[in-house]
Amino acid sequence: MSNESNGVAAERYAIGVSFGNSTSSIARTSAEGKAEVIANEDGDRQIPSILSYVEGEEYHGSQAKAQLVRNPKNTVAYFRDYLGKEFKSIDPSPSHQSAHPLEHASTVAFSIRDTASEEPNTVSVSEITTRHLRRLQKSASDFLGKNVNSAVIAVPTNFTDSQRQALVDAAKATGIEVLQLIHEPVAAVMAYDARPEAVVTDKLVVVADLGGTRSDVAVIASRGGIYTILATSHDYELGGANLDQIIIDHFAKEFIKKHKTDPRENPRGLAKLKLEGEATKKALSLGTNATLSIESLADGIDFSSTINRTRYELLSGKVFAQFTDLIQDVVKKAELDVLDINEVILVGGTSHTPKIAKLLQNIFPETTKVLAPSTEPTAINPSDLIARGAAIQASLIQEFDAEDIEQSIHPMVTVTPHLSKAIGVQVVAAEGDESIFRPLIPAETALPARRVAHYAVPKEGGDVLIRLSEGAREIKVTKPEPKPKEEKPEEDEDSDFDSDEDEEEEIRELVWKAEKPIAEFAIKGVKAGGKVEVMVNINSDLGIQITAREVGGKGGVRGAVESPKPAENGSA
Repeated sequence: MSNESNGVAAERYAIGVSFGNSTSSIARTSAEGKAEVIANEDGDRQIPSILSYVEGEEYHGSQAKAQLVRNPKNTVAYFRDYLGKEFKSIDPSPSHQSAHPLEHASTVAFSIRDTASEEPNTVSVSEITTRHLRRLQKSASDFLGKNVNSAVIAVPTNFTDSQRQALVDAAKATGIEVLQLIHEPVAAVMAYDARPEAVVTDKLVVVADLGGTRSDVAVIASRGGIYTILATSHDYELGGANLDQIIIDHFAKEFIKKHKTDPRENPRGLAKLKLEGEATKKALSLGTNATLSIESLADGIDFSSTINRTRYELLSGKVFAQFTDLIQDVVKKAELDVLDINEVILVGGTSHTPKIAKLLQNIFPETTKVLAPSTEPTAINPSDLIARGAAIQASLIQEFDAEDIEQSIHPMVTVTPHLSKAIGVQVVAAEGDESIFRPLIPAETALPARRVAHYAVPKEGGDVLIRLSEGAREIKVTKPEPKPKEEKPEEDEDSDFDSDEDEEEEIRELVWKAEKPIAEFAIKGVKAGGKVEVMVNINSDLGIQITAREVGGKGGVRGAVESPKPAENGSA
């Protein structure tokens, strides 16, 4: 923060913050440039976004979450999505087991006893957010031994301007300078791309953020280290809570069978089931069996039972299908196919569920990496990704002046033109020869852009024609030839079982074809078995400069293509 004391500007010390509706995380980058998530005083790295008050004493995180059983009316939970919204536009259902949101000056507030007084106070959601951020700031400062006074905070892609401003104002009231608000899926991709072993390549990434109360999915084009969000989708009624409910209902039915009473009808019994049901779900992500044990669940009766992962996965099949459908839908929304996707990054607490990652492995081709703990040994903890990405961004910009940061995120800088179609190269040895179109600069690349590539020429060498063209990808479907039907034995005629084992699935593959030619260059006398280097520069106005030469040879050819007249809609 750039406050001044005695004429000397205070040193800015920034962290990354993931402020979730269910949990929050704080992260910093070490002196070696490695991002790491910070634990609070309770040792939690995923800190429940919950505040609770008992006789004027404030509890936060896990301690506050425990109060949902004993003190729900003075415990505020799931408030992030109320920030910056009018009361009439919110869905209060996630807060049914905690302090209920109320209308206050058209915005959202809570009536809680946050002081020693018996009388409740009306506390706005902005004030609750400030208190939550203050606790996160204190945890980070205590851990690091330095005064944390600035942050990069990650927000959902559909956060409105009013929500963003409300968050900045709440942070400012805490004494935190918000250097930047970045989108959560971009932060997740950054966390992976910032690893020392990572190679930044052009790729299409699906980021599935499966949280406690909602799910957010985005398709991101990563082109030369620049991230562009192509499509997003949000489901406010799909999250880990749906899986918790399945476990709650399973054990509640078991309890009813034994004791003829429903523990869900008692608010305290339901709160206990919710807390232990969530813990059981987490245990099933790590092991094949889990035990739920609750003292005095209902009518003073203690309850203990077990469930195995197979049973849990069978019960949760419909919810798992909702997650995978949401992910497939956003790929279609981006006008892509699953074959186009290079990586799927799973984010959020629910992403620890092994079954979800395995289902995605079945949906996407083998060439697509599904980055989750159960499918990729080197995967980053899904719960840490967003905070780590925000911390990396904080480390990059914390030395900048406020004015420089503001200019760097101005729409004039960030809203850049993009290629609408891929541009690629064909290497033609002789007139009339067929040649393969190889994409060089993918669609959705931000402009200006520069790419260099080497291409092998035919073995005999000689004169080579380099053709630069626009290209398009299509999905080629090859259906297997039907097998001749074999006569069934007479005894099987009445069988209801129709085996599909021998039926082969159709083969789907991604193929490229050249469409509109842009330029052609001839390189004479290329050595047998040689290679040619093609360098393409595209300006922001779509003007193109091309250089082509034999690798290891002298000279080469150069050319330019003038930029077209801008289209009325401004698309590239």
